[in-house]
Amino acid sequence: MGLSKPYVTGVFNNVSSKQQRKLPIYCVERDDKKISISFDAAWGADDTDEILQILDKHGVKATFFLVGDWVRKYPDKVKKIAAAGHDIGNHSNKHPHMGQLSKEGNKKEIMAAHEEVKKLIGIDMNLFRPPFGEYNNTVIEAAEECGYYTIQWDVDSLDWKELGTDPLIKQVLDNKHLGSGSIILFHNNAKYTKDVLDTIITGLKQQGYELVPISQLIYKKNYYLDHEGRQKPIKDNKQASLKIK
Repeated sequence: MGLSKPYVTGVFNNVSSKQQRKLPIYCVERDDKKISISFDAAWGADDTDEILQILDKHGVKATFFLVGDWVRKYPDKVKKIAAAGHDIGNHSNKHPHMGQLSKEGNKKEIMAAHEEVKKLIGIDMNLFRPPFGEYNNTVIEAAEECGYYTIQWDVDSLDWKELGTDPLIKQVLDNKHLGSGSIILFHNNAKYTKDVLDTIITGLKQQGYELVPISQLIYKKNYYLDHEGRQKPIKDNKQASLKIK
């Protein structure tokens, strides 16, 4: 499962000070109140049907990041997720620590899962979330070269800590990072996720948020990332002088 990573503005030990620090997309600058819910699926699948039912009840489309091994073990669940209109994202093939792999090793992990999903449901994924939320320049470059946007989150539900329902609800609805363009992290098989999802979605809607899949939240071109990993659109010539995607 993914682990919470705070915003970081420094440089990893394995990146020299002369290299540009690459960041994934943690959240998105938006003028509207659109946000995204995401689920990492790496281990079990017992709660997946109930999660899909809750999302359907609220008319919400989410993003599911799937590990290749999970896809092979639960192909019917993958088909259900896709049939319901949710985003399917790549969460690696075997859930390794990808920062310890070479660029070629990263590409093999990403593309093995990519081909597994394409073979099963015929789609080409383009959203990637590294296992454990761990990344470095090599990981992000490998994903880019495979045609992927690397996606993190700015609101961690902490469902993987299994702290109970009330702490989980408060962790999301009262999160200091929650705002327009936020990406919320859940796991499909964490103990309390299915029990709080209805309440959390209701609470988010009461706060005025519209929940959309990540593919509809992020900018696909003419953007840049600030030092916190916030994706921003290019609006003027000064911003255009930054690294444009």
